[in-house]
Amino acid sequence: MPDSVPSFSPCDALVAVMVGVSASDQNLRTAELVAIERAVNHTPVFASYDIDRVRAVSQTVMSLFEEEDGLDALFGLVRESLPEKLYDTAYLLACDVAASDGRLGEIEAEMLAEIREQLEIDRLHAAAIELATRARHRVL
Repeated sequence: MPDSVPSFSPCDALVAVMVGVSASDQNLRTAELVAIERAVNHTPVFASYDIDRVRAVSQTVMSLFEEEDGLDALFGLVRESLPEKLYDTAYLLACDVAASDGRLGEIEAEMLAEIREQLEIDRLHAAAIELATRARHRVL
């Protein structure tokens, strides 16, 4: 992990997971960025979070993605910073961001699978989160 990588707060780690899933396909879509902003503005866990931190966290994630072992470094930072009780919250937020643009590409699906594995999300819990995400983002 690069020496310049700052430590994350729990909320920074949640933002990093959302940015990570958005950036995984190398295309940060506007809908995904809006979903991240909406989550930070309206999810209770972010009540005292400084939204100005989103930019710095995003830049850290993007820098890590340029490193050979950047994904491993990202998950190391996330696991180090995030209390285990928020692992399912991180997965839910990642699913919401991935679904926000109305399409789930193969790379984003792989990133969600990696998040599930890295955060040891129970398969049944993951299925429930995914079902709720699909229902929440369904269109006519």
